[in-house]
Amino acid sequence: MFEFCSDPSALEDLQWMACYLTTGKQIAFYWSFGTVLLLLAVTAPAALAFGFLGAMASRARIAPVRWLGLAYTSMVRGIPDIIFFLFVPIALDQGFEWLRHKVKCPDWDQPIRQGSDFVVCSAAKLPQSSAPQWVHESYGFALAVLAFAIVFGAFAANVLAGAMKAVPRAQMETAEAYGMSHSQAFWRIMVPQMWVYALPGLSNLWQILVKATPLLFLLGVEDIVYWARELGGSKTSTFAYPHPDWRLWYFLGLLVFYLALTSVSERVFARLSARLSHGQATAAGEKMRKAAA
Repeated sequence: MFEFCSDPSALEDLQWMACYLTTGKQIAFYWSFGTVLLLLAVTAPAALAFGFLGAMASRARIAPVRWLGLAYTSMVRGIPDIIFFLFVPIALDQGFEWLRHKVKCPDWDQPIRQGSDFVVCSAAKLPQSSAPQWVHESYGFALAVLAFAIVFGAFAANVLAGAMKAVPRAQMETAEAYGMSHSQAFWRIMVPQMWVYALPGLSNLWQILVKATPLLFLLGVEDIVYWARELGGSKTSTFAYPHPDWRLWYFLGLLVFYLALTSVSERVFARLSARLSHGQATAAGEKMRKAAA
C-alpha cells in the first residue's frame, strides 16, 4: 500500500509492520469481521422467523401441523449443532442441484446417485464453474446462513412457545369474550405481550449465536478464525513478510472482539428489556413501578 513497501527486506521495524498490516491478506482479515457481523445481522431475524413459525406450528389446532412443529424443535434440540452445520449446507446444496437437474436436464438417463457420488448435469451445478468468485462466496455464505437459521430457529421456537404460554390465559379469554376471534386475540393480545417473557431467553440465544459464528470456518467460509490461523502461523522465506508463530496474538484479538460484541449486546438487551417491561405485570414491571413511586 505504501511506496516504501516495494522492498520488504530493507524495511525497519515500524515500516515493516505498517507494510505487513496493509497487505491484501490482512485487508481480507479485516473484511472478515464484516462477514461475521453480516452473518449475525441476517441470521438473527431469519432464525427468529423460523422460531416464530415453529412456535405457532407447535401450538396449532391442526394435529399434523402441530406434530411438524414439535418434530422440528425436538429433532434440532436432540442433535449436536456441529452435525447440523455440516449436514444442512450439503443437503440444501444437493437439493437445489437436484431440482435444477430435473428442470434443465430432463433427458438425463443416468442415476444421480452413483454409489457415494452425487452426479448431476453440468447445467445444474450451483454455482456454475464459470461464475465469478464473489458468486461462489455468496452462495456458500447463503447456505451457512440457512444452516444457522434452521438450527437457532428451533431453539427460538422453544423460547417463543414458552413465552406464549406465559401470557395469562385470562387475557385471551377476555379478548374473545369482547368479540375478538382467536386469530385477532393472538395477534393483538398475545404477540405484543409475549416479547417481554421471551426476551431473556432470546438474549441468551443471541449470545450463543455470537459464540457459534466461528463454525463458519467449518463451512468453508473465510471468516476471522480462518484468517487468524492463516496469518498467525509462522511464515517461511517464500513469503514477503515472514514472522514467527503469532497465532496467540491473532486469537487474543478475536477474544477481545467477541468480548466487546457480547458486552454491547448485553447493554442493548438490558435497555430493550426495560422498555418492554414498562407497564407490564411482570417482576421487572413491578420493580419499575416501585422505583417510580
